[in-house]
Amino acid sequence: MRSVYDIIDVDKEGLPVSFDVVLGVETFILGFDYNETGDFFTVDIYKSDDEGNEVPVVLGEKMSLGAPLWKDLVMKELPAPTLVPLDLGGQERRISFDNFGETVFLYVDDGPPEEVDADE
Repeated sequence: MRSVYDIIDVDKEGLPVSFDVVLGVETFILGFDYNETGDFFTVDIYKSDDEGNEVPVVLGEKMSLGAPLWKDLVMKELPAPTLVPLDLGGQERRISFDNFGETVFLYVDDGPPEEVDADE
């Protein structure tokens, strides 16, 4: 068995940026920004209301390597799948502008590990 993760691809050269992403059965708007002074990334998450307006759920969540986003919050407005920045190669100790999108990616952990055929 192995875990299979989807990656949320973020164009760090175009920051700040926001876009729609389907997480579980809901569509959210994720906004990404970079703090040059501290060399870290932040994530905003929004939902759309009935009129199509972006309603903030959580703003300015700092991305930390290996730590699920919004891990300390219990809110029904947050997505069911866990979003976590990871370096699956185990090379990095923190997220930086240089390694984000190169060795560190934002993964969607939306379920248990999948069975993999021995032939794969």
